[in-house]
Amino acid sequence: MGGTPFITVEGPIGVGKTSLAKAISEHFQFALLKEIVDENPFLGKFYDNIEEWSFQTEMFFLCNRYKQLGDINTDYLANNKAVVADYHILKNLVFAERTLSPAEFQKYVKIYDILTSDMPRPNVIIYLHASLETLLQRIRLRGREIEKNISPLYLEQLSIDYENAMNLFTEQHPDIPVLRFSGDDLDFVKNKEDLSQILDSLSLSLIKGAYHHES
Repeated sequence: MGGTPFITVEGPIGVGKTSLAKAISEHFQFALLKEIVDENPFLGKFYDNIEEWSFQTEMFFLCNRYKQLGDINTDYLANNKAVVADYHILKNLVFAERTLSPAEFQKYVKIYDILTSDMPRPNVIIYLHASLETLLQRIRLRGREIEKNISPLYLEQLSIDYENAMNLFTEQHPDIPVLRFSGDDLDFVKNKEDLSQILDSLSLSLIKGAYHHES
């Protein structure tokens, strides 16, 4: 770890990734990278019929995130400008493995590996998790039309998949700190003390990373 800060915020739908990424961006004056969601022409159809529209949906996200990360590397990180993103590219595998057939997922992984082989790696990942009740409540509160048909069962399974993926990532990448925070215990949007707790943890992690890099 070390070098120009590149922070990613991850977690299941509705947990508050974008809100936290914005807060981090404003506090540290980092550039903000937001994932493309509403622009995906297949997403509404996907929530109505996951089996029918999963491959198109996942390929759209993969190609767009590949382009975004390539641009952020060229325009910011390569010029020593820090970035915080409201996603990590690994989320593609989390969603794809859940929604694609085994044959489709096998093909998808081959494309994923090719596209992400030289993508920038984050210095720190912030992983937000929450109970199904909290996620559903926050999804209702933000009132996105495209999310109104999300199945609670799908969302619950997605949370489990995220937990497994982050545990595996921690094992495979011990050099990249994963800071974990519960959305059930912390409300960083309404409570400044909760936000400060997250920002302080991130600051400490970045300082440790910079010290390790210099030594």
